Amino acid sequence: MKKFWKWKNQAQTETTPAQRTLYLNGTIAEESWFDDDVTPQLFKEELNSGSGDITVWINSPGGDCVAAAQIYNMLIDYKGDVTVKIDGIAASAASVIAMAGTKVLMSPVSMMMIHNPMTIAMGDKAEMEKAIEMLSEVKESIMNAYEIKTGLSRAKISHLMDAETWMNANKAMELGFIDDVLSREEVSDDDSQPAVPVMFSETAVMNSLMGKIAEKCRINARPAQPDKPQGRSVTELREQLNTIKKFI
Repeated sequence: MKKFWKWKNQAQTETTPAQRTLYLNGTIAEESWFDDDVTPQLFKEELNSGSGDITVWINSPGGDCVAAAQIYNMLIDYKGDVTVKIDGIAASAASVIAMAGTKVLMSPVSMMMIHNPMTIAMGDKAEMEKAIEMLSEVKESIMNAYEIKTGLSRAKISHLMDAETWMNANKAMELGFIDDVLSREEVSDDDSQPAVPVMFSETAVMNSLMGKIAEKCRINARPAQPDKPQGRSVTELREQLNTIKKFI
């Protein structure tokens, strides 16, 4: 399996303490960790091969939820403090790993995305029902991580996941998914560009788009036309009568 993580360790000096940095880039496990004893053990051994606080940089679109769950648990159990820094994107399973941080920070230009778990299933009705039940349980487990970190109600978290919600740093901090924004001093110095919380919901955007399409395609009913008088007008009858009189 191709490793999606990389360690960078800096030895202690007279002026600085030892630093351990973990980089999580790209897809979280190109192959599932389900029924894999080797890869999770390798990650755990590298994690516990040193001591002291850890900084975890995340830039990942997500991936295998089993791998994310195990990494989350390993970071939660780690003896030192874990500072998570999101410098690009923490989407899907990667957002779950981010919740393990003792402190979670985002770059002012990064994004976080949460959504419902997905899978591929094949089989008869019974197999489809098993897949649906499994996805429901996976969602509940993911919600546990979000609930512990944010303090939001499970109903609120479920709604955000249903809508496939994208958050910028300020919105993520407002909702409790992160603790602070990286380089916040530089951001606050620029009064001309206030920090605005932004949250993107795929469901809301699709509903808005469909509404606009429906508005464009709508055929307005023709206005009712006034009933035209039936027969001939009095003037026409008088002209015809005068014409007849000329021949009498």
